[in-house]
Amino acid sequence: MPTFEVLGMYFDISKTEANDTFHYWLGIFRDILPASMLEQVDSQENDYEIVKELLEEYELIVDSLEQAIERPEDNEEQKKHYSGKKKQHTLKSQIITIPPMKDIVDVVIGEPGPTSDISMFREQQEKFSSAQKFKGDKGYVGGENITTPKKKPRNKELTEAEKASNKIISGERIFVEHMIRVMRIFRIASERFRLNRDTYKNVILVICGLVRLRIGSLVLPDLS
Repeated sequence: MPTFEVLGMYFDISKTEANDTFHYWLGIFRDILPASMLEQVDSQENDYEIVKELLEEYELIVDSLEQAIERPEDNEEQKKHYSGKKKQHTLKSQIITIPPMKDIVDVVIGEPGPTSDISMFREQQEKFSSAQKFKGDKGYVGGENITTPKKKPRNKELTEAEKASNKIISGERIFVEHMIRVMRIFRIASERFRLNRDTYKNVILVICGLVRLRIGSLVLPDLS
């Protein structure tokens, strides 16, 4: 991920102009590339309610992802963003998709790394119908209306039937992992994020919009 100084050298412009150009196009992309299905209809109340009703036909798949960031200078910010799971400072996001990779339904971007999957899900779940069904991994055990693998009991083993059920759930969840993999083709979404943290949300939302465009779930209007 080149610095703005290097980008300026590539295009024979100043570092400042490279920075300004990047943020100029970032804003344009956010305007024309809705990051999710719900964002696309957010300003149209009737359409939003119709989409929520249509989504009830699917068991949506939810998963989270973490991305490393530069170590915050402020000590409190370091504690807030330090992920014990990743052993580094991270930002966490969550994505809900329609299988099999039909669309990105909703996203939450840029929560502090230690934020639990289940707490993110419960907050995000409020956007959907109370009848909406979901499928997730073990991080979502205890959530309502969500199918998850069965955890191994302490000092006990799962039965063969439980193992077989977990394997089926894992196979059905693979589509959201494929969607995350497509997002991470963009190196700015996979490597340590070195830009100002204030830009993180918009950058990842733009990438979600580009992914929707790539998989054909988002069609740009003809402006000719």
